[in-house]
Amino acid sequence: MKLEDIKKKIGEPEYDFLREDEHLGKNIILLGLGGSHAYGTFTETSDLDVRGCALNSKEEILCRDNFEQVTDQPTDTTVYSFNKLMQLLTDCNPNTIEILGLKKEHYLYLSDIGRELLDKRKMFLSKKALHSFSGYATAQFRRLDNKAGRLADQNVQEQHILNSVKLAEENFKNMYFEYPEDSIKLYIDKAVSPELDTEIFMDVNLKHYPLRDYKDMWNRMADIVRDYGRFGKRNQNAVTHDKLGKHMMHLLRLYMMCIDILEKGEIITYREAEHDLLMSIRNGAYLDENRQPKEEFFELVEDYKKRLEYAKDNTSLPEKPDYKAIREFTMYVNERVVKGEV
Repeated sequence: MKLEDIKKKIGEPEYDFLREDEHLGKNIILLGLGGSHAYGTFTETSDLDVRGCALNSKEEILCRDNFEQVTDQPTDTTVYSFNKLMQLLTDCNPNTIEILGLKKEHYLYLSDIGRELLDKRKMFLSKKALHSFSGYATAQFRRLDNKAGRLADQNVQEQHILNSVKLAEENFKNMYFEYPEDSIKLYIDKAVSPELDTEIFMDVNLKHYPLRDYKDMWNRMADIVRDYGRFGKRNQNAVTHDKLGKHMMHLLRLYMMCIDILEKGEIITYREAEHDLLMSIRNGAYLDENRQPKEEFFELVEDYKKRLEYAKDNTSLPEKPDYKAIREFTMYVNERVVKGEV
């Protein structure tokens, strides 16, 4: 969809909620493109996503209320409250920090305060970006591995499940009571169950370990196994329409954005330099005849992981965002709202 067509579409009745919702209307300070149109990876069938920010009202500020966000599912539109967005940006949340790095022409509306927010975007950048983006990349990898596993035979699928469980296990030591490295061993062997060829086994050696922590770990692993067993209409639709390439593309896009933040101190949402690579991945260039990700793709992922590691070790960004500047800007904006200046 051309940019002029998008701007015209925003004025149509299906987007009247932007003008009529009690939280939006004159309170909106920023509207911009989201999703594939913002990244430059859209196709003729891509949906239009709109993201934005609206000021909290005087009543909400003084009474400490917060509407958080307005979401309109039919139009794939999300408009965050100012106070909620400031929290998310402070955490360098990938879904929201990208709003501050759009191409100039991809902003559909900007008020004076919206422009001030964009001008001050670097106050949100810090090494926290690494943890935020890595978390999202891990989740994206799990979705990718999940869908790839559904297309494979049982033996290969079991390996996909094991990969996801091990990925989750990497975080256990940060979440639960410490345990020795070799206390939990996960591996694949010939199946005991007559319905399977191979299956995942566990060797567990824990002593004096908190039951509740173990129960929570077990539940997380069980949830992953159960999720792979579900193959509803939504997942079938994802497989039929070759969504696997899209998941692969977004995994690399997250790494690219984070590397830019750490190396350049810039938020670059539109991936012009990597457009051809990302579109080739989306279109299935890195899938084999069985619609499984090729080894070359995982080599590509490892290359970007190494680049990210180097960027982390050599970035000039501070450990934490500029909390003082963020707080002062938040107070400045909300004070203007309370005084009726905006």
